[in-house]
Amino acid sequence: MTLAEKVAAHLPYLRRFARSLTGSQKSGDAYVASTLEAILADPSIFQPELPARIALYQTFLSIFNSVALNTQATDAGSHALDAAKRNFDMLTPPARQAFLLIAVEEFSPQDAALVLNVSPAEVQSLIDEAGREIARQIATDVVIIEDEPLIALDLERLVTSLGHRVVKIARTERQAVEAVSRTRPGLILADIQLADESSGLDAVNEILRQFSVPVIFITAYPQRLLTGTRPEPTFLITKPFHPDNVKAIISQALFFDVRGRPEQPRLATA
Repeated sequence: MTLAEKVAAHLPYLRRFARSLTGSQKSGDAYVASTLEAILADPSIFQPELPARIALYQTFLSIFNSVALNTQATDAGSHALDAAKRNFDMLTPPARQAFLLIAVEEFSPQDAALVLNVSPAEVQSLIDEAGREIARQIATDVVIIEDEPLIALDLERLVTSLGHRVVKIARTERQAVEAVSRTRPGLILADIQLADESSGLDAVNEILRQFSVPVIFITAYPQRLLTGTRPEPTFLITKPFHPDNVKAIISQALFFDVRGRPEQPRLATA
């Protein structure tokens, strides 16, 4: 396979990443074009020993980060950015890049470390930084649907460590529906099998008939969610879980929820 063929297969995804990173289709595409021009001028900057996608993103970020402005955090008062994007842009550039590589581009932490030329431990530190900052900007109330007390307490500790508020730990389907109706949380963490043999999945289905809210399923029975029925398990964690994984997915769920809302009208920018 030629270098051109290797690069072409991953260009749509690089353009997505570039646009998310810059917040602009025009700017993102311009940086992608600059990356391609640089590779054509000097193919040696594309690391042949790496998988093609990793090498392409690595080359892109090397060029992107060579521009001093791109390594500085965005001014909170800059222009007419919508609130969610402005908050995301307040992340330090390395944390923003690491978060997008894993949350949007679905690189593993190990592959993201290669892209960023840092250690896996540094990537985890950047993801933690992103999670804390996202929580600080969009801290929300959380309902935990979990019948095992020790697991519920672990989840509460993880949620609050990010700056969110646990408003209710529900042990049954009925408690869960009542708690969500009363508190209207911004996030739900839900087990499947509950204390009275009721179903967390049924609870979530009932809740989603009332209003839209991001849901993270945390379960020892992931196969029960692989049936094609709603709600789709966009965010799914299998027990036993790793705390860092839970924290990262909480941040992803809230990030995508805010970014997916309709944008408010705003002034055109140059």
